[in-house]
Amino acid sequence: MFKKTGFWILIAAVSLTIGCSKLTPENYDRLRVGMNYDKVVSILGKADECDGAMGLKSCTWGNEKRNIKVSFVGDKVVVFSGHGL
Repeated sequence: MFKKTGFWILIAAVSLTIGCSKLTPENYDRLRVGMNYDKVVSILGKADECDGAMGLKSCTWGNEKRNIKVSFVGDKVVVFSGHGL
């Protein structure tokens, strides 16, 4: 009984994780040049990685296989790209 229950809990958790991903073509299409960082976060959630210096910041949501990358200058989007969406 416990093994069956554990299996179904695992399946439910994986389904929720996949279903709740904000890395979708629809959310990518909502991004705009000039949008501020907080607006991007409201669409995509917290970035998985950000780095930057001297007013430039590049952030990545996702991983190597599936991601959205956004570059900011002065807290505004200047360029963005998506992969594996």
